[in-house]
Order: sequence, then C-alpha cells, then structure tokens
Amino acid sequence: MNYEYSEAFAQKMDQEDTLRSYRDHFLFPKINGVEAIYFCGNSLGLQPKSVTNYLTKELGNWGEMAVDGHFDGEDAWLYVRQKSKPALAEILGAHTHEVVAMNNLTVNLHLLMVSFYRPTKDRYKIIIEAGAFPSDQYMLESQVKWHGLNPEEVIVELKPRKGEHILRTEDILAEIQRQGDSLAMVNMAGLQYYTGQLFDMKAITTAAHGVGAVAGFDLAHAAGNAPLSLHDWEVDFATWCSYKYMNSGPGNVSGIYIHEKYADRPDLPRFAGWWGHDEQQRFQMEKGFVPMHGADGWQLANSNILGLAAHQASLDIFQTAGISNLRSKSEKLTGYLEYLIREINGDSGVLEIITPENPAERGCQLSLLIHQGGKAVFDEFYKNGVVGDWRNPNVIRLAPTPLYNSFLDVFRFAQILEQSLKKFA
Repeated sequence: MNYEYSEAFAQKMDQEDTLRSYRDHFLFPKINGVEAIYFCGNSLGLQPKSVTNYLTKELGNWGEMAVDGHFDGEDAWLYVRQKSKPALAEILGAHTHEVVAMNNLTVNLHLLMVSFYRPTKDRYKIIIEAGAFPSDQYMLESQVKWHGLNPEEVIVELKPRKGEHILRTEDILAEIQRQGDSLAMVNMAGLQYYTGQLFDMKAITTAAHGVGAVAGFDLAHAAGNAPLSLHDWEVDFATWCSYKYMNSGPGNVSGIYIHEKYADRPDLPRFAGWWGHDEQQRFQMEKGFVPMHGADGWQLANSNILGLAAHQASLDIFQTAGISNLRSKSEKLTGYLEYLIREINGDSGVLEIITPENPAERGCQLSLLIHQGGKAVFDEFYKNGVVGDWRNPNVIRLAPTPLYNSFLDVFRFAQILEQSLKKFA
C-alpha cells in the first residue's frame, strides 16, 4: 500500500474505514484536558462505554434475586460462562467446548502445567523464548522446582542470533529437534511482549508433536490481536488475559483453551474443583470428581459474575466488528505507523524497529529501540498526549489498536515523534 505523511491521507483512510464507528464505543483518557492518543492496548485496553450497563444489570440481578440469581433470570449465573464461549472460540480459532473464561493468566498456567507437564527421567525439558514475560519465567521455575528438578537443567531458553532481535522460526524448530526425546513441552508466548514477534505456532506445535512433546502458549499479547487457529494447529493448551486487546478491565478474567482430544480424559491429572465437576451431578454434593466435557472440566470455583459481565461487554463488540475485519484494519494501521516512523527516522539511526517487518509475523504492536534521547523522548510523548509503553533499557512499545485507534491518531503521533526527536535525540 502507498502511504503518505499527510493529514489529508490519514483522514481519507479514516473515511474509508468500515470500522471507524467503533471508536465511539470506548472511553479515552485525557492528558492536560485533551483526549489522549492511546497506543497502550498491549498493556490495558480502553473501557467500552457499554460496561456500565452490563455491570448495572448484574448488580440489579444480585440486588433483586440474591442467591436465586444462580438459577433464575435471563443469564442465570450457574451457566453464565457459556455466554462468552462463541466469541472466545472465534477469537482463538477453537470450538466452544475447547474454551472457557476462568481465573487469571498465571493461575491458569500453573493449573495447565499440572495436566501437561509430566516429566520423566528421560523426558523433562521445557523450551521457552529467552526474555519471556516474568510471570511465565517465575511460573516455570517454580513448577520445575516443585517436581524436584533444577531449572538450569530443565528450561531451555531460545535466544536470537547474535546481532538480531527476533527468533528465526528455523532456529526454534531446529532446537526442538535437537532436544528430541528429552523434550517434554514447548511453552512459549504466542506473541512476544517485548519485541512484538508473532511466533509460527502451527509449525512449532507440529515440531513438538513430532518429537513426542506437547505445545502450549501464553496468548496474553496475541488473543484479540493476531489471527489464531488453535484447534486446526492442534495446539495442546493455551491461556490468555482479557484486559489487553480484549478490553475487559484491569486484572479481569483469563481463560483457557484445551484441544478437544483431551475433552474426555478423566485420567489426565488436574487440580479439581467443584465448578469443573459434572454439571448434572454437581449439587448431589458427593465425593468422586467427574470432570465436565472439554475445557469446562478444568474450572475450580464458580464464575466471577461481575468480571464476566465486563468481559462480555467487550466480547459483544468483537463479534459485531468481526475478527477478519479487525485484522485487515490492523495490518493497514500498523503498516502506516511503520511507514511514518521510517520516514521520520530516515538514515539517522536514532530509532530501530525490532518488530518483524512481515505483517504475518506481528500483531498491532511495534517495538522501537531508541539509541539517542532514551526515556526523555518517551516522556515528551506523554506530555504531548501520547500514551505508550516504556520498557527498560531503551524500548518504546506502541500498539495502534484497530477497534478504537484511527489513522489520524497515527499521523498525529508521528508529528509528536518528530518534534520529540528534534528536542532530545
């Protein structure tokens, strides 16, 4: 696509954008009294305006019915988890019985490890990308220690080649082959939080299965952002958070995906809970855990009704917008941001985009290494109304999100970027 560094071009792109009206569905923060240019959906998505109504409805049900709300009303709480399944299945590329909203991301990772990390004397290693998000690192380290193993001997961290910032797919696949019969699990991010690299989950899963290992992914930065086909890729398990690109509120509910080949495997070890027990027998209150079909069988406690209400407000927006439509806009919007950054940077060497150039290998995030000016440039962004994300030692993450960001947002950011670099770089 031929982009232009002009306000007229940005306005033209916005006029042609079939999703432009969705911007009005969200609340934007203000900086110095002016609506911010919000490029931080990779940390916390904006609040849908409809959240208030969704929460008010459930508060009303609680007030009017109290405990009877579990069984009565339009959305009886006993079954309310089912409401989010169609949207989650579409976002994740899964069947509805393969997904369920529950808990928080790291809690879910621990629970999934109970089922899918079953180390033996000969098969015990885990592959992860170097520099994974700290929660994943801490989770794996503690899980390995819980099994009485040494993390230094178990966890294999994949690093980019010298002088490069992203992992080559061939290097990931080669390491899987090299570990071979000693490999128990690949447990990587779907999209790397720092570089913004979208990994080839299909190829990684196929390679893992080829050596007898399982493949699972942390989709915190991929769910609601990148195209996913977890079922068709035969990914074994995954989890995500809903407060980034799925705009469900700070710390809100996570979810899990478990491939249908495990849907009726009561023999598979798991930490069981009441809400994962067979729904038809649950209130018989008898011992002897009988897991529900599919991902529902990994639930522990009853659903967080208010959290799911906020979650549903956003999911309903996703379903009307359409995942394929959002992806199409995302590629154009991120491509425009990339074009403008390169135009401004020229051959100065001040900025370096470390996110893959190929749209198929990234979501809507671009990560910039800043070689001059550092955080002073980032702080100048904020003073001028741009909300992005700073990561030490010198990376700025920017995420133009297709549900609520516009091409004019990107153009105005570029103007602020140019001014900030002139001042500090």
